[in-house]
Amino acid sequence: MKRKTLAAWLAFLGGPLGLHRFYLYGLGDLVGWALPIPTALGLYGIERVLQNGQDDVASWFLIPLAGFSIALGCLTAILYGLMAREQWNEKFNPSLARDHPAGGTNWFTIVAVALSLAFGAASLMFGLVYSFQKYFEYQVEEGRKISE
Repeated sequence: MKRKTLAAWLAFLGGPLGLHRFYLYGLGDLVGWALPIPTALGLYGIERVLQNGQDDVASWFLIPLAGFSIALGCLTAILYGLMAREQWNEKFNPSLARDHPAGGTNWFTIVAVALSLAFGAASLMFGLVYSFQKYFEYQVEEGRKISE
């Protein structure tokens, strides 16, 4: 029996690591095993910034991957949390009745959805803003070099 509230919290807290996929589809899920890769690359980008400074071009491309991974996990939590009970049970609990409480929504589900909305939007915007800001600063600097 797969519970919607637990799946939403796993997607919110462990989405970048694929924990929700392992809960719903088992350890053989290839998507679950692939999700940590962009997350690790994004964390490596953050480490590169800490070591090399903000002018590290590779980090401009790597850091948004962490933001996208977090945002994807949060979006998944929102989708799970807002899924109708009947649809949830039909998809993840086919042996149970369509109106079984496992697919129900409660306050813990709503909190997971609300937190996912806030953190998912913030992480997505952080990744985009950081990358674009560094790219445009680089372009301005290169333009100054040409004009000298």
